[in-house]
Amino acid sequence: MLNLTPRYTSTRIDELPAALQPLAAQSLTLARLYAGRGVVQPDELETQLSGLLAAEQLHGVTEAVRLLDIAIDEGQRILIVGDFDCDGATSTALMMRALTAMGAKVDFLVPDRFKYGYGLTPEIVELGIETYQPQMIVTVDNGISSHEGVARAQADGITVIITDHHLTTKETPPAEAVVNPNQLDCNFASKALVGVGVAFYVLGRLAKLRRESGKSTVQVSQYLDLVALGTIADVGVLDKNNRILVHHGLNAIRQGRGSLGILALLEQAGRDPKKLQARDFGFVLGPRINAAGRMDNMRIGIECLLADDWQTAQRLAQELEQLNRTRRQVEGEMRAQADSIVQALAAGAIDASADESDNIVIQHKTEKPAANNQNRSIVLYQNDWHQGVIGIVAGRLKESHYLPSIVFAPANTEHTGNDDAIKGSARSIAGVHIRDAIEQVAEQNPDLISHFGGHAMAAGLTLKRGNFDGFVTAFNDVLAKMSDEVFAEQKFTDGTLQASDFSLWFAEHLADASIWGHGFAPPIFDGVFEVLNFKILKDKHLKLSLRYPDVQYPIEAIQFNFDSSVWDYRAEKVHILFELDINEWNGKQSLQLMVKDLAVVS
Repeated sequence: MLNLTPRYTSTRIDELPAALQPLAAQSLTLARLYAGRGVVQPDELETQLSGLLAAEQLHGVTEAVRLLDIAIDEGQRILIVGDFDCDGATSTALMMRALTAMGAKVDFLVPDRFKYGYGLTPEIVELGIETYQPQMIVTVDNGISSHEGVARAQADGITVIITDHHLTTKETPPAEAVVNPNQLDCNFASKALVGVGVAFYVLGRLAKLRRESGKSTVQVSQYLDLVALGTIADVGVLDKNNRILVHHGLNAIRQGRGSLGILALLEQAGRDPKKLQARDFGFVLGPRINAAGRMDNMRIGIECLLADDWQTAQRLAQELEQLNRTRRQVEGEMRAQADSIVQALAAGAIDASADESDNIVIQHKTEKPAANNQNRSIVLYQNDWHQGVIGIVAGRLKESHYLPSIVFAPANTEHTGNDDAIKGSARSIAGVHIRDAIEQVAEQNPDLISHFGGHAMAAGLTLKRGNFDGFVTAFNDVLAKMSDEVFAEQKFTDGTLQASDFSLWFAEHLADASIWGHGFAPPIFDGVFEVLNFKILKDKHLKLSLRYPDVQYPIEAIQFNFDSSVWDYRAEKVHILFELDINEWNGKQSLQLMVKDLAVVS
């Protein structure tokens, strides 16, 4: 049997929170799902925009709005400085669309990650001055650590407004206004807003101020498709506030009211906007937008989101599709190399650090105390790796090995000496706050890390090539102090389904019952099934036909990328962990279980 952790253990209606008991009379499964995610009151499931937290709670928003209002009225040149990921792209596009509609003179600039790196650096400010001569700079999805960039802008008399969401334990830069729910003195009730969410709040408050003053304004909620895309793509925690934002953005796209760029990207992906799910923002749209920043320049992605005619939107979506294919190819090669390195390390075939002719290969897996000698992280670097893809590779390693993973690449592949910069992208597991772990390394070893920033689950850092081994050792020391339980993967289940739940109606109802995702986990169930028959497809997918008690028809199930060598051809019963899915084939729909884990029951 599988070793699973139940999210919610009670099975009786009278044991549920009182507010959920009326729902349980209609669907005990749904009531248990909500209870397992900490919902105790029905209003936590409301989706009206009126349920959003008030913008006034955001520290700095009143001053930011006052300055923007004046800038629009006086015709000041405003420059938006964004970031080169999907959150940064959607934030920039949102600012451009809304401010332009309010009558602002506004341009945007996104740092080329390969030339300038991240944030409002002095170099980016100088490029902005040279290109656009701004009187005001507004950052989106960056800036909370950009003290030098703020000083450079202010030296030229430029007003700076920072809008960001990244964590910081340092003093806030002395910009004219700073809006960030995670800055030290902000009491905003949700810390889960991503960059585009912060931008939405600033613009919504600005639009309201201008509406009340009888000035040119706009309904900012018409751009919630951008907010939804950025929120999911940046893996924002789906608390009530974010679920409301994503719900309305998702509905806008389903109803054909999304931006032309998003609709064109969906066309490239062969997806029907009417059937879009929240997860598609992360798996379908996000990678295509991100491909611009990873492989070229995010300007293409932003211009796609800003396109106002279908022909332009299609052309830019096609460019993004091609960049995404290139990204996949580069990522595939790097993943194969990373997997082979990890396997060789595990087998003891290579040392933790190795020099191979002119192409220095450095890789390391930190280890637990010698008592159990198991690995606690994966940290890899190669001279020829592509910095635009390291985050994806780190994420794949984290998923396949359930270990915090950091993948480094040269800042410039033509400069790989000890004093040259290498850039790392980190992805973490529950229980290891990766940004805080890196900060501990920086505090204990002030000379090791040049720059770092990020969140609990993802972070970025820069260090000198020659400091790599020292960083690995220090990072290892931080992880060694953590409990063993943190590194043991827990597989959660929402329990068994009732026979009546194995239906197309319930699968559809479940998909639309909430915005599911990070922090509001998608429903996942387990059960013991009788095996009627099976097939191995393309040598790597297991397709099953199953029987479940009191269900009058066979239930189809599939597990992708299944290791067929472990399948017992004589299996009569299986215990499976699965998600409910709807399979469409030749215009017909059928219920299908997406198997996430499986054990043969003897």
